[in-house]
Amino acid sequence: MAALAGVSRAIASRALSAQPRPVSADKRERVLRAAETLGFRPNSLARGLANKTVNLVAILVNHIHDLSDLDLFDLLLAEIQAIGKQVIFIRVGAGEHAESFLRDGVAYHVDAALVFSDFADAATVRRMFRNNAVLMLNGHHDPGVPSVTMDEDQGIRECVADAAAKGVRTALLLTGRTMSLVEQARIASYRAALARHGIKLLGELAGDYSYASGRALAQQIDVDATGAVFCTSDAMAMGVLDAHRQHFPQHVPTRFRLYGFDNISLTQFDAYPISSIGSDRREYVAQIVRILNQPADLAQNSDQVLVATRFVSRLTG
Repeated sequence: MAALAGVSRAIASRALSAQPRPVSADKRERVLRAAETLGFRPNSLARGLANKTVNLVAILVNHIHDLSDLDLFDLLLAEIQAIGKQVIFIRVGAGEHAESFLRDGVAYHVDAALVFSDFADAATVRRMFRNNAVLMLNGHHDPGVPSVTMDEDQGIRECVADAAAKGVRTALLLTGRTMSLVEQARIASYRAALARHGIKLLGELAGDYSYASGRALAQQIDVDATGAVFCTSDAMAMGVLDAHRQHFPQHVPTRFRLYGFDNISLTQFDAYPISSIGSDRREYVAQIVRILNQPADLAQNSDQVLVATRFVSRLTG
């Protein structure tokens, strides 16, 4: 291959390396053309041994059943694979099972761990993988450990302001798992925004972010007393909408307004035009991959990155 490209073997090796190694654009292009001509594919295992990496990233989750997970993880996997790494999902579970798994679970040899599970702290994950390259995505802001989280307060303020401007004076809040640090902060933001606009919070009903829990909790809504229902996931809002379709002719609210959270792709279609709060997922994933793509620095990185959210108005609001 080096001979076909007209370069030395060292130059050819540098041009094919996944690491940022010095080689001119012209020589890199010649090497890549030669590799394509010869049908050459880099050996990932050999490359990993040379670089002391395995090009494998662990993603820790409680479980995957929320519709927003599908939107996020499809994009995240594509971007991680684009930088030459593969992903292994590890389902931690919940409650006592999660604690047992984190204490006794068999760790994999990975280059880094991305922690979405709200049961895991950085110290536990570092011990579990015997690796300090950990990125927190679950609301834990452990000192000296990088994190990427949503600035949800901004979007929530905009959402509640929209309801207040439309005359809402009473509201119900349907939440997810209240042990989650992210959910606790989200609930606090709703409470503060509602109080700021003088909207009476009639109650908080706890679900699990799923469509089924939203539909079940919908039975407890007093449609005559409630001005708006705020759900902390779009899936729950979809369950509420289906349970009360009679109050949303052509999706327009006649008894109470309905707001979701996550701005999932399904809310952009006619069946579930739910007003929602979301972030730019591409920006969120880009921040994760930016930190992940600096493996030598990840263990010493302490970036605390916030990604903005915004309110998206649709028919149900």
